[in-house]
Amino acid sequence: MDLNIILSQLETANEEEIEKLLRQYNLENSRTFSFDQKEETLRSKLCQGVLSVLERQVQPSCQKTCLETLRILSRDKRVLTPVATKEGMLILGGMARLTAGENGDDNNQKSSQEDTQSDEEERVVVVEALKCLCNVVYNSPAAQQVSVDVQLANGLCASLGMARTWHHEVGLFTLRLLFLLSALRPDVRGILRREWHAVRLLTEILEHTLDVSWVGPYEAARPDPQALPLPAEDNERAMEALKALFNLTLSDAGGEVSEDDHQFRLIAAILRHLLMLKTETEEKTEEAHSHAINLLNNLPVSCLDVLIDVPVQGGLEIYGGKNMDAVQLLIDFMEKRIDKGSNYKEGLTPVLSLLTEGSRHYREIRRYIKAQVLPPLKDVKIRPEIGTTTRNKLVRLMTHVDMGVKQSAAEFLFVLCKESVDNLLKYTGYGNAAGLLVARGLLAGGRGETQYSQDEDSDTEEYKSAKPFINPITGHVEEPMPNPIEEMTEEQKEYEAQKLVNMFDRLSRQNVIRPMGVRPDGTLAPLEETLCDPREDSGSDSD
Repeated sequence: MDLNIILSQLETANEEEIEKLLRQYNLENSRTFSFDQKEETLRSKLCQGVLSVLERQVQPSCQKTCLETLRILSRDKRVLTPVATKEGMLILGGMARLTAGENGDDNNQKSSQEDTQSDEEERVVVVEALKCLCNVVYNSPAAQQVSVDVQLANGLCASLGMARTWHHEVGLFTLRLLFLLSALRPDVRGILRREWHAVRLLTEILEHTLDVSWVGPYEAARPDPQALPLPAEDNERAMEALKALFNLTLSDAGGEVSEDDHQFRLIAAILRHLLMLKTETEEKTEEAHSHAINLLNNLPVSCLDVLIDVPVQGGLEIYGGKNMDAVQLLIDFMEKRIDKGSNYKEGLTPVLSLLTEGSRHYREIRRYIKAQVLPPLKDVKIRPEIGTTTRNKLVRLMTHVDMGVKQSAAEFLFVLCKESVDNLLKYTGYGNAAGLLVARGLLAGGRGETQYSQDEDSDTEEYKSAKPFINPITGHVEEPMPNPIEEMTEEQKEYEAQKLVNMFDRLSRQNVIRPMGVRPDGTLAPLEETLCDPREDSGSDSD
């Protein structure tokens, strides 16, 4: 449809004609996401024209059509200048019931006097305005700044306070807008937390949406195995709330998040409950659990005891009466993400980090995970990285090309071994662990800095008998190999040795390789720095 025709008629046509004109444009462009650059100026003028129509007191059906047009146009970040103004954002904020005065008693009085059809039309207008705001805030830094200036965060939090009366789409896009604003404007997070108590409000929304029933301090009732899965709409809103909470619980560059311990423990308990829930599809369940894990990583590690302290439900006597159901779900989640074989950085490292910190600070969690991930060794004839066990998969990740993935997997196994180099090498071999040991300055052996309990690891008889024959580099018992120099004469051996020395010398001089040694503190250094001059060791007071 010709934009010039639309623009010319917007100024003179009546409300009904404008609605018909824009409805046709919307129909033709509902699935358009890539726009013609030559028409940028015209589309920008159309944005301004639609805002001018919305400033008039037009009917809800016309408002809805105008907002649909604006939502389509807002997919193009280059034409948003007319919208990313104080006037434009106030118009959209007012229609979304987010600006000052839009959430008061007058609103409720008005709704009580209108019929069902009028309420539905009004709701559709609110949803369309929220969708527009999501697009505009996402695509326009100028709009993000204006959102701060007009205190859109205040309106969002006021809306959160009425969450129990939300229609699904109103709640969904309110939460999404809060997520976008808190993600794109870190400076707003502190205001949302301190002035508008957004963390508490979002926690209450999660509690209500997930239908949490408390049976003790920070202990939710176990979900009924026969109960229906979490409805898709509730799951959608819960995930948006989790994403917004993730942003708000991130530490600022200059300090810590200043929520009280009670609030964090409450969140941890709700997240434990969420981990126990099923949604309508396995894919959505995994997505919800992924968001829960991301948020758990933001909470102080001192709050993670809520995951295993559930006195009413009880626990395992072998682990001090702690309940390991949530930990088992995290282990299962980790294995699923490893088996996917892709997107390890975003999909796997958060759960590895969570399990690592839980194991580092809670003896029961570490013992439970180690029993499954690193059980006592029996068959040491196969290299640690070969096989289908969880240990094999994690050892393979220790040499992954992505540095973050490699470090996360290695750190997890290191903590399970109580940060003992000898224990780690037993399960992984020196070759797989070398990267971690270099980074930690532990090439010479020893332990990490964390203090662990003194419970001893017991080796199997099979491992004890095979231990003298294990190659420490590969971590397994190798088959005897034929000696390649067995048939050589002494002259041939000397010739090959000199040839090898010359090759290393040439590579070193060309800076292809650099011979390294290990300092007494376990860190790597150029070989010449690590060689000790015997004369330096002789005491000055020798006889």
